[in-house]
Amino acid sequence: MKKLCIVLFFIVISFELKADLLKASTLLTPKQVIMIQLNALSKNDYPYKNFGIQQTWEFAHPNNRKFTGPLENFTKMMFSPAYSVMINHKSHKINELQITDDMAFYFIELINQNGTRFGFNWMLQKVKTEGNYFDCWMTTSVTSPMKYGEST
Repeated sequence: MKKLCIVLFFIVISFELKADLLKASTLLTPKQVIMIQLNALSKNDYPYKNFGIQQTWEFAHPNNRKFTGPLENFTKMMFSPAYSVMINHKSHKINELQITDDMAFYFIELINQNGTRFGFNWMLQKVKTEGNYFDCWMTTSVTSPMKYGEST
């Protein structure tokens, strides 16, 4: 637990101090990957325009990139009605559903900038093909957020 806190501390510090995108690493857990992506999306234009979307793209699984890429197409998709609620959202909660050796499933609760609650599923897999991402957790799919109430 202490090691996890130290890793998260350095991730947050490096994210806040530098405009450099964080990269996939075998040291990151699936929950940490989602945290990086959602935190970036919550302040999408910091430190520059669409940084959050670009950071999210960095953790898209190679198989996911085949369907959602290149980055220009991914950016358009993120601004579509189906996913735009994630951009500059107020808060989120990450709920673990199931984790195996190479797959992880989460349910995300999110409150958008208008105070509306949304829920959606987020799935990650470890990359099993040789290359820069080998054995890294990366996002394979995110369902369209579904509205389920107003926040209080």
